[in-house]
Formats: sequence, structure tokens, C-alpha cells
Amino acid sequence: MVDPEIKAKLASYRQSIDNIDAALVHMLAERFRCTKEVGFLKAQYDLPPADPAREEFQIERLRRLAKEAHLDPDFAEKFLNFVIKEVIRHHEAIAAEHVGTKIA
Repeated sequence: MVDPEIKAKLASYRQSIDNIDAALVHMLAERFRCTKEVGFLKAQYDLPPADPAREEFQIERLRRLAKEAHLDPDFAEKFLNFVIKEVIRHHEAIAAEHVGTKIA
């Protein structure tokens, strides 16, 4: 049988993890709301879906932030690359839907 004090501590940590997960989902939703607007702007002005220079800058920035936060920079880079890939996919879809149309 697990000590009740250990069970309580475990439950407390898990509650914090659940709260953080919920915050992450909401933050990602807001991020993708913003990147969707960027996608519309890019489509309107016939800009490419990807911006390699910005992506490189953001990866280096996130790696630096990760180091400062004592988070594995390689993990942070993998996560950002995953997000960037998804954003580019969204931008390509938006551009394909709006070929030859003016977006208001």
C-alpha cells in the first residue's frame, strides 16, 4: 500500500501537470489562430508559405530560451520544427483555397 502522504503529493503534482497541459493547449490554439491570420496575409500578397530565415531565427531563439529555462534545447527544437511544419501545411492550404482571389 502506498503511503497516503505520497499519494497526496503525487495527486498534487498530477493536478499541476493537468493544469499545465490545459494551458499549453490554449496557448497553442492562440498561436495557431495568429499563424492562420499570417497565412491569409501571405495568400493575399502571394508570399511563400515558408520563411526559412525566420524559421532559423526562431529555432535559435527557442534553443536559447530552452537553455535558460533548463529545458533540453534539442527537444525544444524538435517541438518547434513540428509546429513550423504544421503552420506551413496550414499556409499552403490557405494559399490553395485562395488562388486568384482577393482576401478581405
